[in-house]
Amino acid sequence: MSERTAGVTLSVVVPAYNEEATIAAAVRRVRECPLRTEIVVVDDASTDGTRAVLESLRAQGLVDRLVLHERNQGKGSAVRSAIPHVTGELVVIQDADMEYDPADLPALMQPILDGRADAVLGSRFLGGPHRVLYFWHRVGNGFLTLVSNMFTNLNLTDMETCYKVVRSDLMKSLPLRSRRFGIEPELVARLAQAGARIYEVPISYSGRTYAEGKKIGWRDGVAAFWHILRYNLVPPRAPAYRHASGGAGVVPAAPAPAVAEQAGIARLHTN
Repeated sequence: MSERTAGVTLSVVVPAYNEEATIAAAVRRVRECPLRTEIVVVDDASTDGTRAVLESLRAQGLVDRLVLHERNQGKGSAVRSAIPHVTGELVVIQDADMEYDPADLPALMQPILDGRADAVLGSRFLGGPHRVLYFWHRVGNGFLTLVSNMFTNLNLTDMETCYKVVRSDLMKSLPLRSRRFGIEPELVARLAQAGARIYEVPISYSGRTYAEGKKIGWRDGVAAFWHILRYNLVPPRAPAYRHASGGAGVVPAAPAPAVAEQAGIARLHTN
């Protein structure tokens, strides 16, 4: 653990749906990072053995808080359910499928720790090593990023990236509404509306094939286009962000709800 990260807790939000084969490895990879981490996992009503694996990980102390959805609601809903439970100064979303490498997290935190940024996005297209997969996925990602940039006036290279490290107080101020994969364009739209200082950092990427369990498809790409329009043009808008210390360093996050502190498991029947 570096001197800069020693006093900072990174809350890692892990949405999980039918990831029995990879969830334990993903959690352990996060724990292996030279960081002070808090892991908040949301099981989005998995129908395989994911929930049993997660309950075992929580019993071992590898998962700090486990939120259980009683019906499947989507990635966006899982992220929204987790955010009230985080207590770290910074928060990041970690997919449970091992496509993103937690070893990249210290570098993603650095612009915020240096006082230069309020949010950092990990770009898969800035030169980091990546598995070669689908041509049309790359074209679609580039198109969606372009459309998003047109509305936000940002010059991002990878709007759809999962890795978005955000100051926790900023994240908790965003009026998130998305239920499924629209959470990615919505987060970018809300951060832009808040006037957040945004950096991009290159990351590695090991994408899965559909045979290996990849869930996002062309319908989600079409939906993402409409999400970009909706979250940039339709209220509510994120309030302007004003950092308590003028933008330098990090500030303590709000305490987690009592139910998460006392039991470690929260059950949500509705969103």
